[in-house]
Amino acid sequence: MTYARTALPDPQIKPEFYADVATKRLLAWVVDTVLILAICLLIILMTAFIALIFLPFLYLVVGFFYRTLTLAGRSATPGMRLMAIEFRTLRGERLDPVLAALHTLGYTVSTAMVMPQIISILLMLNTARAQGLSDLVLGTVALNRAAGH
Repeated sequence: MTYARTALPDPQIKPEFYADVATKRLLAWVVDTVLILAICLLIILMTAFIALIFLPFLYLVVGFFYRTLTLAGRSATPGMRLMAIEFRTLRGERLDPVLAALHTLGYTVSTAMVMPQIISILLMLNTARAQGLSDLVLGTVALNRAAGH
């Protein structure tokens, strides 16, 4: 299979950039979820437990801002940095704030519904660049930082 011209490494020539990315994304998601829950817990404590009334909404808002701000800042969430992966555009650039917000919106929508989430997981496991649904739509990819891009 040939790939359209991009600034990204070709997965057939340099597979090390994409090795284990789906697994690393899962582990990064676990780390980020724990951090988001910790932030929510702090907010709950600071509001004398009143925020518990709005817990699902609080988690959604905190998660959205957490992911958007961290992706816009360094093109990776803290969990992704821990797993040594980062997002890049097809031009090889880091995510800007708008693309970070769009990626987070796509992630949020796909996790809110079963079918898009299943499709995204299957795509990550079966595409050469381990791209999820939001990645394919937005033209982003998660790369192994350690591979030297």
